[in-house]
Amino acid sequence: MSRKGIIAGLAAVVLIAGALLWIEGPTPSLPSGTKADLLVVDKSTRRLSVYANGALVRSYSVSLGHHPVGPKEREGDHRTPEGRYVIDHHNPNSAFHLSLHISYPSASDSARALAAGYSPGGEVMVHGMRNGAGWIGRAHLLVDWTDGCIAVTDAEMDQLYQVVSDGTPIELRP
Repeated sequence: MSRKGIIAGLAAVVLIAGALLWIEGPTPSLPSGTKADLLVVDKSTRRLSVYANGALVRSYSVSLGHHPVGPKEREGDHRTPEGRYVIDHHNPNSAFHLSLHISYPSASDSARALAAGYSPGGEVMVHGMRNGAGWIGRAHLLVDWTDGCIAVTDAEMDQLYQVVSDGTPIELRP
């Protein structure tokens, strides 16, 4: 094999190894005793940030609904809501790897949708991968794929599920 062939082969191995580490890389632990007091989702940067005692403790990359630009207007629009809500329910039996239910729709969300002749929708969650698809890892970030939810890896969801209590505010920003 020529020198160029060996170099090209090594470069390919390094690229593949790097991609696998990105997809399945470890999720660093959160500080012991962390309890979130605010979640902030910045839709434009696809980031979910966790705050405890007013300080940022972790930020996760996320996937959003198929049509992420703009606020959720009605059921089936595949948009992630915008506004201030709360985490109102932990679901250990979700179709996805755990889920945290977001209190969407608010009274104003419902009124706006109903005035336009639509159902506002609901069942908006922060969740991991669909059950059985956790092997996808961070590759899920390559496309917005949810129906309007906020998706993280299963390992990240394990962390969120532990540190976020029911009643924790969540801000979903454009």
